[in-house]
Amino acid sequence: MTQHRVTDVPEASPEEPLTDVPENTERDAPDAPVPVDVAAMRRERDDYYDRFMRKAAEFDNYRKRVERERREQADQAVVELLRELLAVVDDFDIALTVEGEPTEAYRKGVELIHAKLHDLLRKYRVRPIEALGADFDPNIHQAVIHEESADHREGEVMGELRKGYMMGDRLLRPAMVKVAKA
Repeated sequence: MTQHRVTDVPEASPEEPLTDVPENTERDAPDAPVPVDVAAMRRERDDYYDRFMRKAAEFDNYRKRVERERREQADQAVVELLRELLAVVDDFDIALTVEGEPTEAYRKGVELIHAKLHDLLRKYRVRPIEALGADFDPNIHQAVIHEESADHREGEVMGELRKGYMMGDRLLRPAMVKVAKA
């Protein structure tokens, strides 16, 4: 007699899965709800909010610090200029205490003070506007008198009533001028 071999496990074909799990389960369903850890999401939200608030506070502090430093720097520049101007004021005070008739020495002292003040202005890049003989320019001149003149061309500055000054390319004060008209 021939013996047959008995197997308990049927042979699986390559198309069939080897598991006993049915093919359509809840895991594979597209509409199945995904488990959500609400507490973890709240912690994450709170963490992001905390980071946002810290960054906003840091930026606000930075903005305030930059503004304060800018003000301090501007104040320091003004203080330095005023200290140098006070030296010129002191020289004028000394000149005004001289009694008697103004002498040549007195005039020489005032000229020295005048030169010292102009040196100070040059140090800060302040220069006078050369107006006499120039064509009238409303950007740097302020016409206060118009006068007919046969010796000057139309629009020529023929007199300067008050000097104007520039600091670099910036106008500090326009020159007050008398302008010729035909």
